[in-house]
Amino acid sequence: MKTIGLIGGMSWESSAEYYRIINEEVKNRLGGLHSAKCLLYSVDFEEMERYQAVGDWESAGKVLADIALSLEIAGANFIVICTNTMYKVVEYLEKKVTIPIVHIADATADQIIDAKLKKVGLLGTKYTMEQDFYKDRIVANGINVFVPTIVERNQVNDIIYEELCVGVINPSSKAYYKKVIQQLVEQGAEGIILGCTEIGLLVKPEDADVPLFDTAVIHAKAAAEHALKE
Repeated sequence: MKTIGLIGGMSWESSAEYYRIINEEVKNRLGGLHSAKCLLYSVDFEEMERYQAVGDWESAGKVLADIALSLEIAGANFIVICTNTMYKVVEYLEKKVTIPIVHIADATADQIIDAKLKKVGLLGTKYTMEQDFYKDRIVANGINVFVPTIVERNQVNDIIYEELCVGVINPSSKAYYKKVIQQLVEQGAEGIILGCTEIGLLVKPEDADVPLFDTAVIHAKAAAEHALKE
């Protein structure tokens, strides 16, 4: 079994889900008392959010690259960044380490392809919805990506940072997300990417009439799969 290097804390609410899902997946596959071999470096999200807010992606990338290197030195065989947004700076990590990085968008695209869908809606932070670093990885697989209106994007983003990242689950926010999802479906989306690892804490599969691709679950299972490959 390979050792997983997890970069978490963005937010710790979803990182805890990663840890649970990875270990459950390993236990289900191997049985007995098996659990995952992993190293977790949890950042102070306040620092990362400040870099995001002012657009200082270089500083954020350098911080995460140093963390990735420390995980490699500590014995990790590959890296998983437990968030969608910070894959914007994945190139900094790729230049710093020699071990693979399991990309969350690639893992998600694989699931959409398996479901034989060609058009999906994307929810996430405003950075993930508005910038190309994430969408381009999905589009490269022949999948069209829709995003909400700018007003909806701002509200979706605010709910993530002001509620979900601090553990607040608000029924009115759930209803808002469901409305946004329905509007994306009406535009032609055949499925919805929950492109922020906290959204799955609020929105569940039964909340939509189309498949929901929970990136935290998909990514965590992909990490377990990678760890168990010979």
